[in-house]
Amino acid sequence: MSRFTNSPKKILLFSAAATLGVFIIFTVLNNTLSPNLWNGMELSKSALTVEYCEFNNPEALFHQKINTYSNLIYFFLGMVIMLFSKSNFNADDSQNRLVSFSYLSILLGVCFIYLSFGSAFFHASLTWAGQRVDMNGTYSLSIVTLAIGLYSVFHKVKLSEKSKKMVIAGLVLIIVAFYEIHLRVSSSLLLPAFILCIWLLTIINYFQFRKQRSLLLAIASFVLIIAALKVRQLDVDKIGCDPNSIFQGHSLWHVMTGVSSFCGYAFFRFEKRLK
Repeated sequence: MSRFTNSPKKILLFSAAATLGVFIIFTVLNNTLSPNLWNGMELSKSALTVEYCEFNNPEALFHQKINTYSNLIYFFLGMVIMLFSKSNFNADDSQNRLVSFSYLSILLGVCFIYLSFGSAFFHASLTWAGQRVDMNGTYSLSIVTLAIGLYSVFHKVKLSEKSKKMVIAGLVLIIVAFYEIHLRVSSSLLLPAFILCIWLLTIINYFQFRKQRSLLLAIASFVLIIAALKVRQLDVDKIGCDPNSIFQGHSLWHVMTGVSSFCGYAFFRFEKRLK
């Protein structure tokens, strides 16, 4: 394994550089492509009800510029997870099951990046198609995080390499299925159910491995998602709302949910070494 992939500092720098590259691409696209690109696409319910505070600028490709760019936090975190996972791909580590199941972590990183582009597409276009991809990205992150929690809690269950690949394939199929499932079951029911299940698994796993787990990471993940939900609701209710400000509540929601999800993953992935 190269020195690069084993260096946390270089992984963070590379992830930041890649994110900057996407930011530049976004900027070029926003300043060169016509806003008419979205013409003919059905508007989302969010656009019709003016769900978020940020001003919808129909003269630009990115109708909601700040809410579009803020999705890059998901891209950055996804890159970090993928590179860390590749640095010890399927290594033998008796203290941490996720180290020897790198495919699961890599899939989570892919889901972060998928959500980044899906949510950016939605806020740039405010279309129904964009909203569906955005929601599917959100569910993909929840589904894989839940799988990581289950895999960590049921630590006595051993999986062969073939079984691990089948688990990954199954998760991908579930994510694809949720593209339709979320139309039939309200997100106000599905998302809280995912969050509560992940919290329950986190609590169980903490008591299973109290000496190895970081309580601080678990608390940070819980607090950030609760605060993010509050911030999102304030934005929807237009409280403290300035449509033209560079500070948008929904953008903060992106940042807080991204960091919360990363902390939740880090809780399961990184352990205190026992002496």
